[in-house]
Amino acid sequence: MIRKSLADGVQTLRLDRPEKKNALTGEMYSDLAESLETGNDDPQVRCHLICGHPEVFTAGNDIGDFLSYAGRSGLSETPVARFLRALVRNRAPIVACVDGIAIGVGTTLLLHCDMVFASPRSVFRAPFVDLGLVPEAGSSLLGPALMGHARAFELLCLGKSFSAEKAALAGLVNDVVEGDVEAAALACAREIADKPPEAMALSRKLLRGDMDVLSERVEEEIRIFASHLSAPETIAAFEAFMSKKTGS
Repeated sequence: MIRKSLADGVQTLRLDRPEKKNALTGEMYSDLAESLETGNDDPQVRCHLICGHPEVFTAGNDIGDFLSYAGRSGLSETPVARFLRALVRNRAPIVACVDGIAIGVGTTLLLHCDMVFASPRSVFRAPFVDLGLVPEAGSSLLGPALMGHARAFELLCLGKSFSAEKAALAGLVNDVVEGDVEAAALACAREIADKPPEAMALSRKLLRGDMDVLSERVEEEIRIFASHLSAPETIAAFEAFMSKKTGS
């Protein structure tokens, strides 16, 4: 589930499924998307804070849940696609607090955040190619723009793990916090919320540039991702993953 609260202009969106390492279900994606969409028109929401639990931000997609709804309806109209589009269209700044594992979309969504705080034990990984798939969330565009081709290739194509320190050097993380990382992230979110809202919104829009290009890339990734779900190498990779998960 997504636990939501609003105080001091900050809407906190907590990934709250720790027993499953915060693996994201369709319902959770829908809740996140709705929170970002409604926040666009709510003057009380001046900043979003996305966080998880100690030792786990998110393990990424709940694979079983994802395959069940992606198989029924295709990918374009799924909850995950709605969430990715909501990230692109989101107007309020986003602060992320990562403490522990950030896998798949747990890493790529950070490319849409304005400030990212991480604990030293955080690990970032995007194993899309290992599953016979392609990067998503606009990461094929945002990743190279942020960290350069070589580091983006290492993260998004080779699927290598990035430590918090390496993620900071790559520009994915703003600050690695030794102490209370969530307190640091919340303090930053409140600082953002205290700024003049119109000036903040206009400044962020200028920094982000033409969102049409990003939107087009997200849609292209969705199409390619969907087309590969039925590819033999992808089916074999998912079967191997599920077999390893169940220990069979």
